[in-house]
Amino acid sequence: MATPAHIAIIMDGNGRWAKARGLPRLAGHRAGVEALRKTVRFVGDAGVPWLTVYAFSSENWARPKSEVSDLMGLLKIYIRRDLADLHQNGVRVHVIGDREGLAPDIRALLQEAETLTAGNGQLNLVIAFNYGGRDEIARAARKLAEAVRAGAIEPDAIDEAAFARCLDTAEMPDPDLVIRTSGEVRLSNFLPWQAAYSELVFLPCYWPDFSTADLDEALKIFAARERRFGGAAARDVAS
Repeated sequence: MATPAHIAIIMDGNGRWAKARGLPRLAGHRAGVEALRKTVRFVGDAGVPWLTVYAFSSENWARPKSEVSDLMGLLKIYIRRDLADLHQNGVRVHVIGDREGLAPDIRALLQEAETLTAGNGQLNLVIAFNYGGRDEIARAARKLAEAVRAGAIEPDAIDEAAFARCLDTAEMPDPDLVIRTSGEVRLSNFLPWQAAYSELVFLPCYWPDFSTADLDEALKIFAARERRFGGAAARDVAS
């Protein structure tokens, strides 16, 4: 069975999971953190070398201040409690997104996680935090414009590869498979450049309920897909 080298997940449905149980949204986010812990183990056991998770979008700042504060607190707890375990299990942590404007203690934690685990290679865990795809593309365009103004690159030299090197995900493979939970059927500004040829799988379960069975289902759907990247299928060429 074909296995993706890179899975990206939109972890959606924490709030609705909590609402369905008459619990505060924070309970849903806490359950979501536990689902993330399990998923990191699942993906590592499945032999997938890259996992990207959409933890906090640049649009999430529009949520109530109390919820944003709760989410920041959960990030701190996750890194402080789990970083040693991730490091021990050979997980390398990467963070993508705009760090400008983040609180100094958050920036320091993200940097600590990346620095401590920089030598690991068992699994690459990419955390999209304060991330928005359009913002990432705008920042990449700004970098290229500044390079042109400084005379470091000619405009004619700007191609897809040069642009990709200016993205947060430079030197990372594009995701082969993007999974979204909660039944929503859209990418919500998640990796719009990188997911151009990703296989998309939308699952009805809320993120806190995401299980090994759900991951297996997504992997089976992926394996059954025929990826052509804009080309023709081998059988069509043969005929």
